[in-house]
Amino acid sequence: MKYVIGVDLGTSAVKILLVNQVGEVVDEVSKTYPLYQEKTGYSEQNPQDWVDQTVAGLSDLLKNFSGDPEDIEGISFSGQMHGLVLLDENNEVLRPAILWNDTRTTVECQQIYEQVGKERLLAITKNPALEGFTLPKILWVKKHEPEVFAKAATFVLPKDYLRYKLTGKIHMDYSDAAGTLLLNIREKTWSKEICDLVGLDLTLCPPLIEAYDQVGTITSEIAKATDLSPSTRVFAGGADNACGAIGSGILEDGRTLCSIGTSGVVLSYEASNEKDFQGKVHYFNHGAPGVYYTMGVTLAAGYSLSWFKEVFVHEESFDDLLGEVHTVPVGSKGLLFTPYLVGERTPHADATIRGSFIGMDGSQERKDFVRAVLEGITFSLNESIDIFRKNGKTIDTIISIGGGAKNEEWLQIQADIFGAKIVKLVSEQGPGMGAAMLAAYGCKWFDSVKECANTFLKKEKEVFPNKENVEKYKKLFAIYQQVYPQTKEINEQLKSFRE
Repeated sequence: MKYVIGVDLGTSAVKILLVNQVGEVVDEVSKTYPLYQEKTGYSEQNPQDWVDQTVAGLSDLLKNFSGDPEDIEGISFSGQMHGLVLLDENNEVLRPAILWNDTRTTVECQQIYEQVGKERLLAITKNPALEGFTLPKILWVKKHEPEVFAKAATFVLPKDYLRYKLTGKIHMDYSDAAGTLLLNIREKTWSKEICDLVGLDLTLCPPLIEAYDQVGTITSEIAKATDLSPSTRVFAGGADNACGAIGSGILEDGRTLCSIGTSGVVLSYEASNEKDFQGKVHYFNHGAPGVYYTMGVTLAAGYSLSWFKEVFVHEESFDDLLGEVHTVPVGSKGLLFTPYLVGERTPHADATIRGSFIGMDGSQERKDFVRAVLEGITFSLNESIDIFRKNGKTIDTIISIGGGAKNEEWLQIQADIFGAKIVKLVSEQGPGMGAAMLAAYGCKWFDSVKECANTFLKKEKEVFPNKENVEKYKKLFAIYQQVYPQTKEINEQLKSFRE
């Protein structure tokens, strides 16, 4: 039996999967590392921590592996998007990595709009300037740490730095490059126009490759440290959301992913780059050959539920918390929740807005509030689906992964609010499985990524929408959409009291 390894470099931990030729996860290892938040809005990590913990994880994986290391043919990566790793001429790290959830760059986003123009930026990158993206971070360092920036020879994203330390090769794949605001999405080239307008040298941008391209083999040092074979082939890998799409089978029209973790993502397959969503959702290069995906984000999806649990029922398990949700009627007895606990991304890119419970009365019980939280998270995700459909997309099948797939009633709520069939997978490994599938495809186990998905991914169950509930939720969704515009000004007035 042959094997591949998928490495998912997340924000809190690296997860490593050993997968065989029929898609079975033979072993998995997870290693955590710290997050540094020196000031409000700052979020950084030490890139060496990623390397050390990945090497330790690979070593543990090999210690548990009873087969021949030569049978582990390839390794590929999924990684947190947008994070900035600045390197000098010797590829040494110049400062801690600035992560995707760092929000210090509001001024730099405005600078990009002033220098490039909103319409021109959208035309080239198909994305708006948001604090999470990479270009604003580069401009922040240039402005606030000029002595550091003066030494910068190139930049990479987190998984690219990790791959460099395993192979000695510097590259960036298109799916991650699409999240920098420097890539011409249509032409799949770095945009000299944007670089010139914001005052960056084009040579700062690393060589571009496909997510399934082989970049080399592991170095002898890494082979010695991990017990992997020196012949282990290393493939570029992709952005976590692109790999999540691959690992969930989002590889044809009509298929959409709903991933509910701390944040929530609705991601849909796009066969071309021709659609125009006016920057309301993200538009990125896929990890699969020649295609794209669009994506909307709810910043506090699963976080809204964990927040409710920690604040009100800290001592209970999630299973206990959700145990009576099925007894609560659609609409939670007239109670609405908006999950804007840390601001919102789609369709309202608003860092100031905050969450609300609307419609509270004395008859409601804890279980009503819990269902309202689940419905509110799902309504927020449905805003992205609503945008997709209004722009001509057909969405009939949604793969649900993460926290939203772990509760039967929540799966039904998704089917009813989204008005689509919900599919739960047998093995839900998301981005890590997507990375392993890129390695399997790169190793020529399959003729296409889709063929790989047909072998690796199995359905556990399908949940169909209840027509009566669909109609009720359509009315409730229209009410939900009124909450943001009617509370926006109130939250702006409250902002000074939160500081």
